[in-house]
Amino acid sequence: MSETVYNRIALLRAERNVTRRQLAEALGVHYQTVGYLERGEYSPSLYLALRIAGYFEVPVEVVFSTSPFPRIGERSA
Repeated sequence: MSETVYNRIALLRAERNVTRRQLAEALGVHYQTVGYLERGEYSPSLYLALRIAGYFEVPVEVVFSTSPFPRIGERSA
């Protein structure tokens, strides 16, 4: 069983025109941490995941999932 955590951080940042550096500063983390999160190279703590969701004002499951998100334009099965 894979322990990969998928996320939509890059998509949310793009929608809101937020840079990695701006998000990192708001969260109190290094901007490279945001890049690691976006690429799935680092899984956030629950605390950080909740803070990211709070920053974007969405439920945490909109940002993070244990299964891949459908591609934009694809219908869910």
